[in-house]
Amino acid sequence: MKRLLIAIVILACVWAGFWLSASTGVKSGFKAWFEDRRAQGWVAEYSDLSVTGFPNRVDTHFSDLQLADPRTGWAWEAPFFQMLALSYRPNHVIAVWPNKQLLATPTQKFDITSNSLQASVILDAGTRLPLNRANLVAETLTLQDRDGQATTMTSLRAAVSQDAEAPQTYRFAVESDDFAPPMSFRGLIGATDTLPRTFSALRAQFSVGFDAPWDLDAIEDRRPQPTRLDLSLAEARWGDLEIWLAGQADVDANGAMTGKFTIKLRNWRDILRMAVNSGQIPQGLGDQMEKGLGLLSQLAGNPNTLDVPLDIRRGVAFLGPIPVGQLPALVLR
Repeated sequence: MKRLLIAIVILACVWAGFWLSASTGVKSGFKAWFEDRRAQGWVAEYSDLSVTGFPNRVDTHFSDLQLADPRTGWAWEAPFFQMLALSYRPNHVIAVWPNKQLLATPTQKFDITSNSLQASVILDAGTRLPLNRANLVAETLTLQDRDGQATTMTSLRAAVSQDAEAPQTYRFAVESDDFAPPMSFRGLIGATDTLPRTFSALRAQFSVGFDAPWDLDAIEDRRPQPTRLDLSLAEARWGDLEIWLAGQADVDANGAMTGKFTIKLRNWRDILRMAVNSGQIPQGLGDQMEKGLGLLSQLAGNPNTLDVPLDIRRGVAFLGPIPVGQLPALVLR
């Protein structure tokens, strides 16, 4: 019995030493990372950094966190941020965001509020900690810009996983419940008052090939840039309007896409009128498109549903020979 007690005490001391070494390494590693960012010209500050969770967890807590990269224009502020991990599985991290935070992009600032925002992140071994897969869940999420325009949703679910056969390709799945775009968006696309406030469905499944893996270099140096997009399905239902989109495209160094997609529209005439009313399509061109597309929908057997190929040529979308719009460049800053 005495020997068993001695063995237990020794094991407890060894485990305590292991946890102390791990927690000290985590804390010193984060301090060094913040110092390196400041040396690179970033704003990288926090009021407190602590590591807790003995004996089985290594939980890192930041208070009054500020990160800003002046080269790209991205910044983030949060009153706290947590990274939770089991001491024997340090590559599996649970990230916990606060209910209120600030995110600044190169063009806009957003106040983000949520009832809950968490992610499960699994990293592969290596000094640069490449992303293997992650899942994010948010409840009652709101993004409000400085003009007071708010995008809301009751829930957001997103997942990303690295393709085992193509390490620089990642598969994504995104779904939102009760998505409500800002009022400025409704005006931009010419939405009528008959459309409800929220979408009844908004989801997408796709994979993206990048020119580099997503790891620490993606934060510290440059964001990996898309080179290929494979869209299995994107679906949006807004009142009586329904849109489905699928296809593939290559992305050049300037972010311009070239490829082929299939777009299916239900109640397509209403969608076309919205594009004309918002000025995205000239009235004359809209009238011509309605006649031609009306003939196609009748030949297909359903005058309210349109199923047509959409060609993308160097960032310009074409319905047949007709250019219908310039797509934004797929460039990550």
